[in-house]
This record gives sequence, structure tokens and C-alpha cells, in this order.
Amino acid sequence: MPSRRTFLQLSLAAGLGASLGMPFGLARAEEPGRWFMPDEGEPQQRAYIAFGAQDAIWEDFTADVQAALGRIAQAIARYQPVTVFCRASERELAIEHCGEHNTQFVACELDDIWMRDIGANFVLDDDGALAAVDFNFNGWGKKQRHGSDAQLAKRVAKLAGARYQRSELVGEGGGIEVDGHGTGIMTESSWVNSNRNKGWSKAEVEAELKARLGLSKIIWLPGIAGEDITDGHVDFYARFVKPGVVIANLDNDPDSYDYDVTRKHLEILKQATDAKGRRLQVHLVSPPTKGRRNRFSKGNPDFAAGYINYFLINGAVIAPQFGDAKADEKARALLAALYPQRDIVQLDIDAIAAGGGGIHCVTHQCPAV
Repeated sequence: MPSRRTFLQLSLAAGLGASLGMPFGLARAEEPGRWFMPDEGEPQQRAYIAFGAQDAIWEDFTADVQAALGRIAQAIARYQPVTVFCRASERELAIEHCGEHNTQFVACELDDIWMRDIGANFVLDDDGALAAVDFNFNGWGKKQRHGSDAQLAKRVAKLAGARYQRSELVGEGGGIEVDGHGTGIMTESSWVNSNRNKGWSKAEVEAELKARLGLSKIIWLPGIAGEDITDGHVDFYARFVKPGVVIANLDNDPDSYDYDVTRKHLEILKQATDAKGRRLQVHLVSPPTKGRRNRFSKGNPDFAAGYINYFLINGAVIAPQFGDAKADEKARALLAALYPQRDIVQLDIDAIAAGGGGIHCVTHQCPAV
């Protein structure tokens, strides 16, 4: 996965002050076995987007990122409700881009756009109760100012009427992939990392993730630390289509640092079994080789041209396209085959990809209860 643009780290490094210490109220899971995280493809109440692009981070790309967020919001709103978090001063701008159909706007302070990492991670119990886990977003290991974004999970939980649960563990939603039936896929590089969880062993990290998310097995991929701001989130590497079925990224560019990493991941996934003992069926998708040559991608080694970072919603898959007609169609056809009951909606999100992220990175969801 390409890195978030270098200036994302440099331009805000001076503002790390808030949220560096251990927050009050942290705890290990109190009720292991009660709560579980449903698969993203299960019915959803609504989706969330953070309309938080700002010039201090995105420089001359800000307006383009806002337009891309708007395209995503409007595409989702055709299928289900959307909540857009935005600064009070940018409410009208957010409405202009995102539209008002099936969309709610909530004013709050934001540092950036990465809703998957800063939002609440919802879990359910067998009685239909809803809870929201906060994994203490710390700017991907204190790489970026995050004081406002670190408060958003609690706000999302309150808006959803969910029981708020704050883990001792530090991590992000983009680092979580589950099948809803006891199996998770995670990267060691983003969880077992001293910039998030100093002093935690892999066994301790795994135990807390299992307890919080209702998992009985985690398939660990190595990922890669230090190459991108997230330290290798799983949502650019492997996703569950359904229990026992995975779609995985295979980077075919030998000059990419992901070339060897994705091959290691493929070896692990092909040998892995899920919580029910089933050998995984693995489908592969590769990044485009051509794509649009524009100001977002040209000369930008951080450009995240990956098809795997899509977002599942009610009745649709919101997925990227990059202007490589052959690769775009191949990805669309694979998604259509894997999700035959859903529309495949492909969008130009080049401005967001220029920052090293994708559609899944800038969205989150609340499951239906």
C-alpha cells in the first residue's frame, strides 16, 4: 500500500500535543464472548463520512478531495442513509458536494478524512444490543495531529445510541477485517507495533482483539511497517467476501515494496483455515498498470491505486476505478462475480488515492440492529 503523502506527516507534526498520553477510562474487555463484530456485508443502518480535508494537509488537492468525498457520499445515499461529519464553517460546502438526499450533516471539529480509522467500531450481541469500541486513535503512532479525530469515535457511539466501550489497545478500523463468524485477518505491522501498543506482546494484542470483536481466530499477515503512515493496514491487502472466501491484493510491480509482501500474504492465506476449520478460498485482484496520468498520480509514489479498498453497503459495492480500462473492468467483473446481489458502483477517487487511501479508508458503517 502506498504511503500517505509525506506532507501529511510533516505539515502537522508540531500539533501532536493532545492525545499523546494514556487516556482515562481504558479497560480490557469486560464481557468476553458477549459481543461480536458483524461482517461489513451484513445489513447496515447507515454509513459515515468525515468531510475533513484541509489545506494544511492536502495543500492544492483539498477541493478535489472534497469533491471525491462528495461523489462517494452521493453514491452511498442512493442505497442507504449517510451521516457526514463536517466543520460548522463548512456545512454548506459539504451539502454542496454530498447532496442532501438521504444524508445527515453533523458539525464537529476534524483533523482529516480517514473515517475508517477514527470512527467507532460497532459490535452486536445476540439480543440485538449495539456497542461501539474505541481503539484510541493516536495518529497512526503519533505521525499526525489527531486531537479532534481521536474524539470522534465516542461521538459516533452517542449518535448511534450504542454502548461506548474503550479498549486499552491502540489501533484503527482499517486494521480490522472480520467475517462475522469468529475469524479476523490483521497485519502484525499495524497492531503489534510499539508506536501503538508499546509493551504489548502479540499474544496480548490478539487476546484483546478477540475479546472486543468476538473472534476465536485471527489470521496474522506480516504487513509492512514504516512504508506508509498506517504501517500496512489490512484493508489494502485482504478482505472477507463471506466466511471462507477472501479477496486478496497481489501487487505485480516488482519495484513496489508490496510486491514481496503480497506474495507472503498469499502463501499464508492459501494455507490458512478459518474459525470453523475451513480452508480459505482466495481470489486475487491486482492494481492497475496504466491509469490516468494526472496531477494526482504523475510522479507520486504514494498514489494508492488498489481495487481492494472498496466499501460494502446495502445493495452495492462502492469501488474505485483508475482509468485503466482493462484493469478497471477486470476488477469490476470480479466484484460482480463475488457479490452477485449487489450493484458495482465504480468512482474516480484519484484525489483521495493521492494521499495513500481509498474508499474503504474514508467510510465506516453502523450495522442494522
